[in-house]
Amino acid sequence: MSTIFKPYYAVIFTSLKNEDDTGYTEMGQKMEQLAKEQPGFLGIESARNEIGITVSYWESLEAIANWKNNREHGIAQQKGRTDWYQWYDVKICKVEREYSHNK
Repeated sequence: MSTIFKPYYAVIFTSLKNEDDTGYTEMGQKMEQLAKEQPGFLGIESARNEIGITVSYWESLEAIANWKNNREHGIAQQKGRTDWYQWYDVKICKVEREYSHNK
């Protein structure tokens, strides 16, 4: 039996933080909660060692644009540029297929 798969989008955010990251964790938690409330949000995965990577999943490019332009998210973005990150990179990808394995 074949499963119908509707493509969706992934926003891949990689970053290297500055040593002084005062307020970073709290803002990250706030942004994750806010993202979950946005129309078109599908999920999020995140990991950090030296370099951090967060992948958020969205139904459409429009949903991603709306999230990028969210006022509160904009405040967090500005704080990231000025205070928290040495560098960051954002990639937006269309997910056309997925599979996984669980034991």
